[in-house]
Amino acid sequence: MAERAKSEKRYEPEEDLSKVELPEVLPVLPLRGIVIFPSQVHPFLVSRASSLKLIEECGGATSIIGLTAQKNPEEENPAPEGLYPRGTAVRVLKMLKYPDESVRVLVQGLARIEIRDFVRREPYFTAHVAQLEEIFKPSREAEALQANLVSQFSKFVSLVPYLPDELQVMAMQLRDPARLTDMVASYLKIAVEELQDLLSTLDVRSRLEKLIVILSREIELLELGHKIQSQVQSELNKNQREYYLRQQLKAIQKELGEGDARTAEIEDLEKKIEATKMPEEARKAADKELERLRMIPPESAEHTVVRTYLDWLVSLPWSVSTEDNLDIHNARKVLDEDHYDLEKVKERILEFLAVRKLKQDTKGPILCFVGPPGTGKTSLGRSIARALGRKFVRLSLGGIRDEAEIRGHRRTYIGSLPGRIIQGLRNAGSNNPLFILDEVDKLGADFRGDPASALLEVLDPEQNNTFADHYLDVPFDLSRVLFLTTANVLDTIPPALRDRMEVLELPGYTEEEKLKIVQRYLIPRELGENGLGDRKIEFAPEAIAEIIRSYTREAGLRNLQREIARICRKIARSITEGETAPELITPDMLKKYLGPPKFFAEVAERTNEPGVATGLAWTPNGGDIIFIESTRMTGQKGLTLTGSLGDVMKESAQAALSYIRSRADRLGVPADFFDKADLHIHVPAGAIPKDGPSAGVTIAASLASLLTGRPVRADVAMTGEITLRGKVLPVGGIKEKVLAARRAGIHTVILPRRNESDLEDIPPEVRAEMEIIFVDTVDEVLDHALRAPASADGVVGVGRAAAGDASEEEPAAAASGRAT
Repeated sequence: MAERAKSEKRYEPEEDLSKVELPEVLPVLPLRGIVIFPSQVHPFLVSRASSLKLIEECGGATSIIGLTAQKNPEEENPAPEGLYPRGTAVRVLKMLKYPDESVRVLVQGLARIEIRDFVRREPYFTAHVAQLEEIFKPSREAEALQANLVSQFSKFVSLVPYLPDELQVMAMQLRDPARLTDMVASYLKIAVEELQDLLSTLDVRSRLEKLIVILSREIELLELGHKIQSQVQSELNKNQREYYLRQQLKAIQKELGEGDARTAEIEDLEKKIEATKMPEEARKAADKELERLRMIPPESAEHTVVRTYLDWLVSLPWSVSTEDNLDIHNARKVLDEDHYDLEKVKERILEFLAVRKLKQDTKGPILCFVGPPGTGKTSLGRSIARALGRKFVRLSLGGIRDEAEIRGHRRTYIGSLPGRIIQGLRNAGSNNPLFILDEVDKLGADFRGDPASALLEVLDPEQNNTFADHYLDVPFDLSRVLFLTTANVLDTIPPALRDRMEVLELPGYTEEEKLKIVQRYLIPRELGENGLGDRKIEFAPEAIAEIIRSYTREAGLRNLQREIARICRKIARSITEGETAPELITPDMLKKYLGPPKFFAEVAERTNEPGVATGLAWTPNGGDIIFIESTRMTGQKGLTLTGSLGDVMKESAQAALSYIRSRADRLGVPADFFDKADLHIHVPAGAIPKDGPSAGVTIAASLASLLTGRPVRADVAMTGEITLRGKVLPVGGIKEKVLAARRAGIHTVILPRRNESDLEDIPPEVRAEMEIIFVDTVDEVLDHALRAPASADGVVGVGRAAAGDASEEEPAAAASGRAT
């Protein structure tokens, strides 16, 4: 066995070792865990039987033997295959036998050797060896590397306590870079594999570079270790000093009769209570609890309860507030930087700032942002906080069922805490932050109370100046807090809570708006987050438009952002694999990065035959189109409704059928058509619940198309509630529905005339691109929606096919019934 000796005393030889001639056959001694370098003097211990035999026979003074390291240090009797082929020829300088039969050997490295083949394996290895010649070409770069290595090694020696400072001088005096690298490597305690790699590297310049890297790593580890040790020692000294001082203080106080350390604790609390400038009622409660704390022994559980309560009181920002930035132009700039469009919301915030600038004590509004997911409601709150210069606090209300989450727990309970409102204010450190209550429409309620009811006081500007948390049991003024809430729908918010909020709707984005947002915000963000920020990668507008149309169908931007991120990740992967990043992403590349398109314009295919009409629906995720299909079969006055329909939608279907029967003569349908037939009305996507009255005109158009044999125009979609008299009543969600029709490739939309005022909510570019027809009656809907009959008289028998295509024979619009 051979291992590194504990003593690190070595020296540089004075003679020229290059003149020493090596025999062709040398005994080979395996080393375990160490590597000997040429020109270095190194001790090691021998205890293995075969190694002892070799030293006994061949290890006389000035004898030359070969040393090579084992690949597996744990192997007791290694085979030739278990040894590294390259090692060092050494000269035995001295041997010292120990009582346990082991031998300490001092050797001097002569040259690098390579084992060609083994001549003998027993009782020890003997092999043919070849001396390896080192390669070195002097250059200015090599000199710089050598100087850098000397500097690094000097720093390394200064950090290692067991290495003598004389090594720094020795390294500076060495002119031969090969001997310098061997000397530096011999003092490194690194893995055998790294040492063997240095020994096997014949190119001296490569050896210099490898050693510089290894030394830099070792120096960094040593400095980190010194830093940790210093911190630990400093902390220990500090703790010991504090403990000693506390013990002295206790002894002094005991001698003076001034009590113990509790006095200092209570005095500290008194100073904090004074500094917080609490209101009178809160100050009285704090003083009362402080007096109780004086009387309660520290061992009592009540002591911890009172102390925790006082800590909460003194940590709240009773009188700490931030100053609002009332610069209207700066606020507008910040809002425009962070969000595109959303003009109504931005105008409301600027109005608030203007009023606040004229009247400082105005109460903050309670704004509620309502819109589909991914439209920027929460991020808009962050931008408003940045524009105002206020702290930002976010509280997610989704799934909260416990009233105590809002109002806190009473102190009679173990582990009680204030509610999330008070906790958020303490974390903000000011009494006027911007507090956003996310997902207010998803509050729950169970036996633990109704959190929505607990929010009534929080969100009422007339009451929240005396908000009482159950834990604090003293009023806290919330009137300076700017509360914002977000929701996807308003229907699930209790009316009393909804009445306290000013609702601002964030509808879905148009294709043009999405294009601008992607170019300004999403692409730069995703390029930076995926490591491509320093590369000039652009997306063609046509490619972005194709992603919007064919790979996403949503009102918001989340899926669009995911698709952009997918493209960036694939580009990042191709770069790491050695490919060149594209400078421009074109529509032709989308299939490579995103796969085949996910959405297709299927309206034309779905409305080619009579009985199929396209309607518009509102969903929490924005608008969508629905297909209503009707068919007729032999029977007797049976009406079947399928597609997971709600009661209101079923009643709309009944009303539509009654109206069509009452207008059978005008439509050219036999009046008794229902006596010998069953009708089936189906709305596809049956797994999705559907309800509401806005599909009335679509159902009527589907039935009229089926019975007259005139298909509904492929480029028309409609919405509206109908009455038995054939009137078309207004419905909600007009903007979302029109945008959904546009996304689906529909160019004409039929809307109730009383929804004409909602036209201003639709972006001008959408109004210019689409044809919007306003109607008062179902007859007008049928005139616009059904294809023209084949005959000139306009009356078609049941089952007759319509001639031409919708794009060729467009029905005439009613007077003043069309808007573009």
